[in-house]
Amino acid sequence: MTGATDRSFVRLAGVGHRYDPNPAVPPAVTGIDLDIRRHEFVAVVGPSGCGKSTLLRMVSGLLTPSEGEVSVFGLPVTGPRDDVGIVFQKPTLLPWLTVRKNVLFPLKHKYGRYGRDDEKRADELLAMAGLEAFGSKMPDELSGGMQQRVGIVRALLLNPDILLMDEPFSALDAMTREQIGFDLLKIWEEQPKTVLFITHSIAEAVLLADRVLVMSSRPGTVLDMINIDLPRPRTQKTIAELRFSELTERLRKHIYEPEAV
Repeated sequence: MTGATDRSFVRLAGVGHRYDPNPAVPPAVTGIDLDIRRHEFVAVVGPSGCGKSTLLRMVSGLLTPSEGEVSVFGLPVTGPRDDVGIVFQKPTLLPWLTVRKNVLFPLKHKYGRYGRDDEKRADELLAMAGLEAFGSKMPDELSGGMQQRVGIVRALLLNPDILLMDEPFSALDAMTREQIGFDLLKIWEEQPKTVLFITHSIAEAVLLADRVLVMSSRPGTVLDMINIDLPRPRTQKTIAELRFSELTERLRKHIYEPEAV
């Protein structure tokens, strides 16, 4: 997917953000320089409180950086964008709507209506996520992993160029988390997006990403950008490869033993 173009699609130049104006309080993030190519999958890892979610919110336009600039294809990000889809830790499905209507909700909310073509696309996305038989179900009839897949499908409905994911699998058990990771890769390979994926799981980052951004403890800054040179498509066999273990160990040392790297 990284060969789509050599031109930066998302760029952060000298980006920092301070929540507290008191200079004695360190900023959340500082001096972030990052270039993401179109249709590239970039994961972000780092210790708790290092500003991973702050980074994602600035790319989404939900948060204006205190310094530096965020741009998409050369245009400054000055607010929320229609070409950005966001998946949070919890899918926050509306319990009174069916799965299908939950997926269609962004259109209903934005335009006040949706048509047959929109319903067809929603059904196609649900089928892609293995949920074609659950469109008429209510959210409480689905498992946690299935609900999260609905959240991903909903974020894809408007066909965004950029997909931002903030620890989307953190509430799931290990087996479900691994399976939904493979589901996400399948969706991404069939409908390529530029993905920025926040996670606390080193193994998850290595399994999914083209590159992994390693952030320091607060104030968060870039420690390293590691290329994940594992062939695609990624499968269960990928996890058993020696190179997978080498990459996860390298990331662990960056986070837990930075002085040894």
